[in-house]
Amino acid sequence: MLPECQLFGTLGCHLCEVAEAVLMPFVEHGLMVELVDIADDEALVQRYQLIIPVLRRCDTRAELNWPFDAEQVVAFLR
Repeated sequence: MLPECQLFGTLGCHLCEVAEAVLMPFVEHGLMVELVDIADDEALVQRYQLIIPVLRRCDTRAELNWPFDAEQVVAFLR
């Protein structure tokens, strides 16, 4: 079973859109990804403003920083 994840980003972020595209095949195969807009939370802005997009597992809270590709996502989800 695939872990639930969060993708930290914000509207208008080109790299965030690219990260979403990388994740779409995984979502189509059952990966649940919550899109979290960091602009809605000052603490998230402070933490992630310069490094978005960031993929985080909800179970282990491990994070995968951009840039990442499909192969890296597979390894991250194991």
